[in-house]
Amino acid sequence: MLDKTKMLYSKEHEWVLIKDQKAVMGITDFAVSELGDIVYVELPEIGAEAEAGVELTTIESSKAASDIYSPVNGKVTEVNESLDENPEKVNDDPFGEGWICKFDVHSGGEDLMDYEAYQDYLKTL
Repeated sequence: MLDKTKMLYSKEHEWVLIKDQKAVMGITDFAVSELGDIVYVELPEIGAEAEAGVELTTIESSKAASDIYSPVNGKVTEVNESLDENPEKVNDDPFGEGWICKFDVHSGGEDLMDYEAYQDYLKTL
């Protein structure tokens, strides 16, 4: 599991861990609890240009389909192909084996919250 306190968070409940212009992203445990059992993850295309705040992909659960937004501007360099066969990894380990994709980061992240700010934000929901 990645260190939640080192990540940045969006109001749409995506997380991103950025280091040296490289990033990995997924959805938070709050998002997972709201979605319920995840049955399908549409992975973004490798090489796709992602724009912060713009839909990147979709996750389908037993309750609904939800759009997932890119937390940064960048290029998708890797996707978690294991989610094709095991989408439940997002439920079981959203901050570890349930990651969705990796990026080369161009810019962005200015609107994201650190861990403490995200915890405060959750209290308002």
